[in-house]
Amino acid sequence: MPQLSVIVHGPNTQDHLTGLLDSLVAHPLPDVEVVVAAVGDWARETAGLHAPQLQVVPLPDGTSDAAARAAGAARATGRWLHFVRAKDGLPPGSPRTVAERTARLPDGVDVLLLDHLRSTWRSSALPSADGPLLARAGRTEPALADSAYLLRLTPLLGTRVLRAGFWRAHEDHLTTDDEPRAALAALLLAGRVSCLPHIAYEDRRLRPASLPPVTPEQHLAAVDRYEALLDLAQDRPAVHTVLYEIMVRDCLRTFARGAVPEPAAREFFLRAGSAAVRRRPQGYRRPGGPEGVRRSLLEEGAYARYRAFQAANHARRAVRSTVRAGRRQAGALVRDRQYRAALRRPVDPHLAVFSAYWSRGVACNPAALAAKLAELAPHVHPVWVVTARNAALLPPGTDHVVPGTRRYWEALATAKYLVNNVNFPNAVVKRPDAVHVQTHHGTPLKRMGLDQMAYPAAAQGLDFDALLERVDKWDYSVSANSHTTRMWERAYPSRYVSLDHGYPRNDVYYTAGADEVRAVRERLGITPGRRAVLYAPTHRDYEAGWTPRLDLAALADRLGEDTVLLVRAHYFYDSGLSPLAGLRRSGRVIDVSSYDPVEELCLAADALVTDYSSIMFDYANLDRPIVIHADDWETYRTTRGVYFDLMAEAPGPVARTQDDLTEILATDAWRDEGAAKARAAFRRRFCEFDDGRAAERVVRRVFLGEDEASLPPVLPPEERTPAPAPQEVTA
Repeated sequence: MPQLSVIVHGPNTQDHLTGLLDSLVAHPLPDVEVVVAAVGDWARETAGLHAPQLQVVPLPDGTSDAAARAAGAARATGRWLHFVRAKDGLPPGSPRTVAERTARLPDGVDVLLLDHLRSTWRSSALPSADGPLLARAGRTEPALADSAYLLRLTPLLGTRVLRAGFWRAHEDHLTTDDEPRAALAALLLAGRVSCLPHIAYEDRRLRPASLPPVTPEQHLAAVDRYEALLDLAQDRPAVHTVLYEIMVRDCLRTFARGAVPEPAAREFFLRAGSAAVRRRPQGYRRPGGPEGVRRSLLEEGAYARYRAFQAANHARRAVRSTVRAGRRQAGALVRDRQYRAALRRPVDPHLAVFSAYWSRGVACNPAALAAKLAELAPHVHPVWVVTARNAALLPPGTDHVVPGTRRYWEALATAKYLVNNVNFPNAVVKRPDAVHVQTHHGTPLKRMGLDQMAYPAAAQGLDFDALLERVDKWDYSVSANSHTTRMWERAYPSRYVSLDHGYPRNDVYYTAGADEVRAVRERLGITPGRRAVLYAPTHRDYEAGWTPRLDLAALADRLGEDTVLLVRAHYFYDSGLSPLAGLRRSGRVIDVSSYDPVEELCLAADALVTDYSSIMFDYANLDRPIVIHADDWETYRTTRGVYFDLMAEAPGPVARTQDDLTEILATDAWRDEGAAKARAAFRRRFCEFDDGRAAERVVRRVFLGEDEASLPPVLPPEERTPAPAPQEVTA
C-alpha cells in the first residue's frame, strides 16, 4: 500500500494539467501513487500520454469537482490522500516531502496542513499568508479546540492532506463542490491536525473573467455554508468564535465588492445580517472604527444606511481620484463626446463593422465572413474599417470608414456586429446588445496572449491588462482545430464562446476549382509546367528588422529554370522597405509581398517553404508538400516560446541550412512517401474543422441565430476534396 495517493481531478483548464502531470511523472516515487480523475476528453488525452506511470479515471465533460474527487478517491489505495485540482501545481519535491511527513505522524492525526504559493495570470509564486500560522503551531499535533486560529488558513482543500480512513468516515461532509466548505469542514471534523510549514502546493487563481459568473443563488448559499459549519463547532466556544468572525468578514467583503447584483444584494445582506445576529457568540464584542460600524449596520439589517455609508466612502475616494486624473481626461473628453453621443442611439441590427490586420483592408477570415454574409444575410450591411492609405486599394463599391473620423465612431457605437481578426481599440465600448466576433488570423505555434509574459522578446510593449479588457469584449472566438481552441483558452482567458467551425478564409481551399487555380497562376506569370514554390517566412521578435534567411538568387539558380520562387515577406514589414524591394520581377523570383489575398498564392503554389509561420496550417488543407526551413529553431523557441515541438511534428521535411533546403527541393524528398505521411498526420491534427463550409457555419450561428445542432456538420476527412494541384490543372 502506498503511503500517499495524489489525486489530480478536474478538466484540463487552460492546459495547466499538462505541466502538472509532467512534473509528477518526471520524478516518480515508490511510496506515492498518482490517480487522475480526468474530466473531459482533453484531460483524458493529456493523462493518457503519461500512462502507465499513473492511473486514469476517465470522467465525462461536466463532472463536478466533488464527483471527480470522489471517483479519484475510490480508485486510490494510499494511506493518505492529497487532492490536487488539475489547474493547480505541486512544487518540485513536494510529494516526497508530504509522503515522508505523513509516514511519521502518530495515530489520531487526521489532517496534515501545508503551506502554499499563489499564482495568477500576471504573477507567479507569491507567498501565502498562511506561513506564520503554520509556524505558530510548530511540530505539535493539536486538536482544533486548542488552535482555533488555524481556521484562518486559506480554505483550500489542496492544502489539507487527509488520512484515507478519515476521508471515508466523513465523505458526505467533504464531498461538496463548495471547496471552502470542504476545506473548513476537514478541520472541524478532524480529531487532531498536524502542520507542515513547507510550501507544498501551488494555487493557480484563474482570471475571474474566464470563469462562469457566480450566481446570486451561490452567494446566498455561502451564508448557508457558514451556518452549517457553525453547527459543527457549536460545542467548542473558541472554534465557534473564530468561525463566526470569518463568516461576518467574508459576507461583508462579498457585499462591499459589489459581487451580488440587485435585487439579490438586499436579500444577501439581510440573510447575512440575520445569521450574524443568530450565531453571535455569547459575550461577543464588535470591533471599533469603520469596521464596527459596518458590522452594526449588518446586524441591524440596515440595508439603506449601509449603502449610504458605502457611497460616502466611495465619493471621498472618487474626489481624490478625479483631481489626479482631471488633466489627463480633458483631452479625451473632447475626442469622446461624439462617440458617447452615438452610444446613446439604438443599436442597428442591420449594421456590421469588419476589420482585419489593424485596418489594412478586406482580408483574412473577416473577408470570407463578409462574402458569405452577403449571400446568406443580405439584410446586414457591412462597413469596413480601413486606413486612409489603404482605402484606394479596396474593391470597388466597398463601404468603409477611416479610423478616427466621426462616421468611424458612429459605426462602432451603433453596429450590432463587430468582426475583427485582431482587436478593436481599447476605447471601443462593448454594448450589451452588440456582438463581437474574434476570428483570429492563424493557428498558434508560437506563444500568444498571456503566454507571452514569460518571453520578454515577445512581450515587449504589451499591456496585458489592456489586452484582457479587449478580450473580455469577445462574444465569439473562431477556431480551426481543437489545439487552437485550447491554446486560446489559456492565452486569452475569458467567457467568450468558442466557435469550433473552421477558419472561413480556408474555405477557398475546398471550393476553388481548376479555373481559379489556372487564373491565379496566369496573373502571377507562372507558365504551365513550371513548379511554383511559395516561400513565406515569419517575423522574429528578437530581430529589429527582417533578416533574409536565404540567398534567394542562389536558391533559384540551383533549382533551375523549371522552378519559380514566390517570395512573401511578413506583413509586419513594408514591402517597399524590405530586403525584397531589390528583387526584380523575373521569371524565377517574384516578390509577392504586396499580393492579396494570400490564399490565391497558396492555390498557385505547388509547394510551400516556411519556417514558423501559421501559413503552414492553412496550406496543409490543400494536401500539397510543405518544407520547413528552421535554421534558428532553438533561438526562436527560446525567445518566442512555442506550444509544441515543430521539429517532432513537422508537416514535411525539415531543412536546417540552405544546402539542406536545396537538396530537398532538387530531389523528390519534398514530395516522397515520408513527406506525405508527415503531412497526413499534420492535417489530421490541425485541419480538423476546415472543410469548405466554415464561413457558412459562423454566419448561420452568429448573424442568423441558428443553434449549433442545425449547422452543417464538419465533413469527415475522407469526404473533403481540396482544390486541384497545379500539375493537375496544367497537365
